[in-house]
Amino acid sequence: MTDPAAGRRARRTAGVQTVLGMAAVMWVVEVIDALDSHRLDGDGIIPRNPSRLPDILWAPFLHASFGHLLANTVPFLALGLVIALQGAARVLAVTAIVVVVSGLGTWLTAPGGSVTVGASGVVFGYATYLIGRGVLSRRIGELAVGVVVGVVFGAALLWSLVPHSGISWQDHLFGAIGGLMAARALRPAARGKHPQPAPLASGQ
Repeated sequence: MTDPAAGRRARRTAGVQTVLGMAAVMWVVEVIDALDSHRLDGDGIIPRNPSRLPDILWAPFLHASFGHLLANTVPFLALGLVIALQGAARVLAVTAIVVVVSGLGTWLTAPGGSVTVGASGVVFGYATYLIGRGVLSRRIGELAVGVVVGVVFGAALLWSLVPHSGISWQDHLFGAIGGLMAARALRPAARGKHPQPAPLASGQ
């Protein structure tokens, strides 16, 4: 007989491994990039260039410097590991939705000639996913997590939407939108009410 607790532990372990694995890929890529004179940075999101549209998929794994990478790694792990408690499939689904939405939004709206790299869009997507998940599920634990994330990251998100030189507010904005979309798309199906049994008719 399958042990439900063991199954939950296995899903959580797989989720944690997935988040750690993605973070490890970012660091390996940055080491390679640094050794190659940061030539990989040119493979980020280049707005409205159809031939470079696939770059939206790996731009989050590229960073301008180790400082940039470190600034993204800490919140990426903190938020990603919370999502990991729902398993690897959930982490991958949220990440995929956020990467596509933030990437497409940035590709469509960022200034011409710019190149966008970094996982900050994913970080803000993770944050808004956790906030949206709590609001939609109305489960006490998930709602509490959403409130904490909102308090910790709310001001940072608002600040990041103000245009700053060298910072892509588009990536942050569309990452946040992607997180809300993921929360809505991945919310559990509402349980329907069980139909009431028909009253028994008594015989005459």
